[in-house]
Amino acid sequence: MNRFFTFLLLLLTIVSCKKSSTVITPTNPTLPSTYFFTDLKVNGAFSGFTYNGLNQEPEIKISFSAPINAASIKDNINLSDSFGNTATFSSTFENNDNTLVIKPTALQALTKYILTVNTGLLSKLGNKLQSAVTVNLTTSANDVDKFARISDNDLLTLIQKQTFKYFWDFAHPNSGMARERNTSGDIVTTGGTGFGIMSIVTAVNRNFITRIEGKARIQKILSFLKSADRFHGVFPHWINGNTGKVQAFSAKDNGADLVETAFLMEGLLVARQYFNSNDADEVNLRADVNLLFNAVEWDWFRKNGEDRLYWHWSSNFNWEMNLPVRGWNEALMVYVLAASSTTHTIPKSVYDAGWAANGGMKNGNTYYGVQLPLGPPNGGPLFFEHYSFMALNPNSLTDAYANYEVQAKAHTKINYNYCVADPLKFGYSKDCWGLTASDINGGYTASSPNNDKGYIAPTAAVASLPFAPEESMQAIRFFYYKLGDKLLGEYGFKDAFSLHDPWFAQSYLAIDQGPQIVMIENYRTGLIWDLFMSCPEVKSGLIKLGFQSPKI
Repeated sequence: MNRFFTFLLLLLTIVSCKKSSTVITPTNPTLPSTYFFTDLKVNGAFSGFTYNGLNQEPEIKISFSAPINAASIKDNINLSDSFGNTATFSSTFENNDNTLVIKPTALQALTKYILTVNTGLLSKLGNKLQSAVTVNLTTSANDVDKFARISDNDLLTLIQKQTFKYFWDFAHPNSGMARERNTSGDIVTTGGTGFGIMSIVTAVNRNFITRIEGKARIQKILSFLKSADRFHGVFPHWINGNTGKVQAFSAKDNGADLVETAFLMEGLLVARQYFNSNDADEVNLRADVNLLFNAVEWDWFRKNGEDRLYWHWSSNFNWEMNLPVRGWNEALMVYVLAASSTTHTIPKSVYDAGWAANGGMKNGNTYYGVQLPLGPPNGGPLFFEHYSFMALNPNSLTDAYANYEVQAKAHTKINYNYCVADPLKFGYSKDCWGLTASDINGGYTASSPNNDKGYIAPTAAVASLPFAPEESMQAIRFFYYKLGDKLLGEYGFKDAFSLHDPWFAQSYLAIDQGPQIVMIENYRTGLIWDLFMSCPEVKSGLIKLGFQSPKI
């Protein structure tokens, strides 16, 4: 046993000595096969990999962990717009060739570009880039006038005349009514037609068309309406322009729409007051307007005598939509005309409790430095101040709840001030403002300071001309001179646009085109206001509701 342990000890000693005498020769380290991105600056600043509002020749500096092989730039760096069109650029080096400086030759204004650096970009040692680099670049509007300068007066006439084509050239051929939008086919819109009728009156007065042409078109509309679907005298939101049958606006909205009917009736009353001669055609036109207006059963829409009016009724779904018409929003005209009716009127209590919520529609808070008398925080979309006040003159108009001139101007100024502040950095400014309901990229929304998706609708600022003339005129000039090549089309300004993520609608909507023509005219001459306020029924209705105005 002792011999065994002696042998084992000797063996371990030999092995240990052998290990300690082994020499390990180091090998050369393997060089890395890749290098990597380290820094990015666009026009001297870093803000991630997306840049908006750039000039047309931005400077882009991309830095790497190794010097770049200039010969690999051509095949591995690409600059193109969102449609794949390639843009040219020059490239130089800084920082011992570790920083690549890219200068586009001349990008297009209001265009989105993508700069891509592929992994095939080689270093001077022949190594590949570890990960590709993608930079999103969006240019701003340039300062070049797209059209020759003209006087502001001529510019307003041009906009009115061009926009009027929507209601004249694009009117439904059978009914004469306004199509809902430029892709609506045979769907015509009740409220939009009311706006269109006021536009026709404006066009006659400005000699865009003759008086004979104007009254013939309105008579065509009246003849169609007399045989179209009605529900207790109230028209649906949409009608088939060939058949006169209701076209469902939504699943249960396939009957009467009291608000849309009010917008139609305000237009018809304006036409009645304008075509006031003893000419037989004009006498018949006035008679047809009275027939349709007197047939509207405003009081029936109190739903069994409630102290409020309801928006919808359907012969299939009755009152299931259950939407009271209450303020503050665009629907003041409903209560004014209901009170003005000589056949189906409402008492003041319905206005006070239903519309005004006995004072509950008051606001009184200050937003962006302006106190708002009525409505939701920040005022809501600007169409609240357009649709009823296209005909109803808010200047010096007061009741127990507000001064409506102050309301209209305050709401407009809040919207303007919000856009100038541009808290979400969408590229708004003193030149570019106006949030209201419009098309947006991929949908439709009622834009406002509380629902800002980054889209400006020209109708918002244009139709606010009577309430903020200097601010609106500044926006109109910008829309026409700076964006006109993209924004002005066959029927006036297109519905909306975004400068943040450049996009221009290809659509026109009746309810957005009409207010532009009419409110420009109210600013210039007060024509539509004067005609509507001259209606004896309207004067009586306003007095009944407790309104005061020099016009009544």
